[in-house]
Amino acid sequence: MKQEGKTLTELIVVVGILGMVASMAIPNFMVLHSRAQVRCATEEIASELRLAKQLALTTRDQVRIVIDMDRQELVTQFVTRGTTHHVYRYGGKGLVIEEPSAGLEIAFYPSGRSATATTIPIHSLEGQTQKLTVSITGRVSLL
Repeated sequence: MKQEGKTLTELIVVVGILGMVASMAIPNFMVLHSRAQVRCATEEIASELRLAKQLALTTRDQVRIVIDMDRQELVTQFVTRGTTHHVYRYGGKGLVIEEPSAGLEIAFYPSGRSATATTIPIHSLEGQTQKLTVSITGRVSLL
């Protein structure tokens, strides 16, 4: 019976080729991961804004979201009652929210409309960027 095998040299060549391919793919994977992370966190922030609009519509109360850049959190509050509904913390997600174009407070009226139109720039520590807009009609969209 004849047995065939691979030599140690052939095995080392194959492992070397796999190592080179992996070293070329890892940086692209990291960029892709960073982009996906920013997109996911931006979707979560957009959901918070949509929730605030829905709360304003259903409770017939003005609702605002205050962006606390120092604590890295979004605070949803009922304006008339003066109570906090909940707090969303984005601090551990590797994101930076720059100051929105209309200031750090986004308000929704009981009609669902926004007090002012605003754009919120969001970026990761790796440099991936995403923008979120709130129109005067209260529509929240990603750019």
